Amino acid sequence: MCTALVVGNIIGIGIFVMPAALAPFGLNALSAWAITVVGCLFLALTFASLARTFPHDDGPYAYTRRAFGEGTAFIAMWCYWVSTWVTNAVIAIGVVGYVSIFIPALNDKPWLPPLTALSFLWLFVLINLFGARSAGWMQLSTTLLKLVPQVAIIMLGLWLLLAHPAAYSAHLPTTPASLHALIGATTIALFAMLGVECAAIPAGLVRDPARTIPRATVAGTLIAAFICVSVSIVPMLLIPQHELAASNAPFADLFARFLGSGYGKLLAAFVVVSGLGALNGWTLIVGEVTQSFARHGNFPAGLGKLNRHAAPARAFLLTGLVASVMMMMNYNQSMASGFAFLSVVVTAANLPIYITCALAAIVLWRRGEIARPAKRAALWALFALLAFIYCAWVSIGIGLNSLLWALGLGAVGVPVYLWSRWTRRPARA
Repeated sequence: MCTALVVGNIIGIGIFVMPAALAPFGLNALSAWAITVVGCLFLALTFASLARTFPHDDGPYAYTRRAFGEGTAFIAMWCYWVSTWVTNAVIAIGVVGYVSIFIPALNDKPWLPPLTALSFLWLFVLINLFGARSAGWMQLSTTLLKLVPQVAIIMLGLWLLLAHPAAYSAHLPTTPASLHALIGATTIALFAMLGVECAAIPAGLVRDPARTIPRATVAGTLIAAFICVSVSIVPMLLIPQHELAASNAPFADLFARFLGSGYGKLLAAFVVVSGLGALNGWTLIVGEVTQSFARHGNFPAGLGKLNRHAAPARAFLLTGLVASVMMMMNYNQSMASGFAFLSVVVTAANLPIYITCALAAIVLWRRGEIARPAKRAALWALFALLAFIYCAWVSIGIGLNSLLWALGLGAVGVPVYLWSRWTRRPARA
């Protein structure tokens, strides 16, 4: 279930538009994927080492707090918290866009699409209210189903490679290699891989976390990376660059090009399953992050209370509410515009926890808290340093505007943090 949480949260709806987003960068995307896979593996190993050393800590918040104190941990996780429920809102919108292929009547009334999106959003809030095991089984089943179209794309690519190898050289991208294009493509590729940290966040719900979380983190990252790279390369080499860049459904276009248009609806069905699985997984994550804030006194204590299914009910209800408000405020945006927004701002908002956890692993190693065995601890510290360098590289590609968005998200959290400190002061006295 932990592995499915990582794979399922990484592979959502975004992967189905990723080839079009990377198309303008041409073959620079191949180098970008190589950098992204290696960088995300270093991040996964960093989270794995922290989870193995501190198995009873509740994920990135606790790791950062150990190394840098409560203030830094709060701001990093606040940015992550906001980006997660924003992501849930956009996933729900994207799912409805594909559902309308099967139910055209959704487009007849302007209020039907947002109502349907709200229904999906609250369906998974309800599922998560029944506990982590209920959400885990849902995540496992949807992850298995969402892998079907990915495997089909890979098999199509292999078949064409063997039967019609000339197809791979007929439409090679013409964009020249450049450092600027490489950095830009790396940023977009990281957006496709967001979620490597997911197994570490619900650590308190995991059996034998010292073994389970590291294995699930590394295995889930490798599985997701293989799938993302494979399904991005196939359309990039088989569809003319200008057509791919303009495509709203690159995989459907790929199937239609080589197998016939009838496969488009079949693919759309799996896109819906993929999106719903990601919505379920991110609902679980944002609920756990909210509960973690409450446990540490940064949110009202009531948000950390568990229902009879050991689920943080009030946390799920709060995040469902704010995601609903975000959805209704932005529903008129096109799905492409929503994902363009996510690919820069959400990536920027996720970087603080990646950077702080990488630095936390180094600091805790220097303090001797990650010390046994010595050679392995030194190797983990090296992985953390390489993960930090990778995050710095991505920060360059994100650009000033998106970094300012991330700083703005962090700034909004400062008054909340100061309020929490003020409300806890009498208790300390």
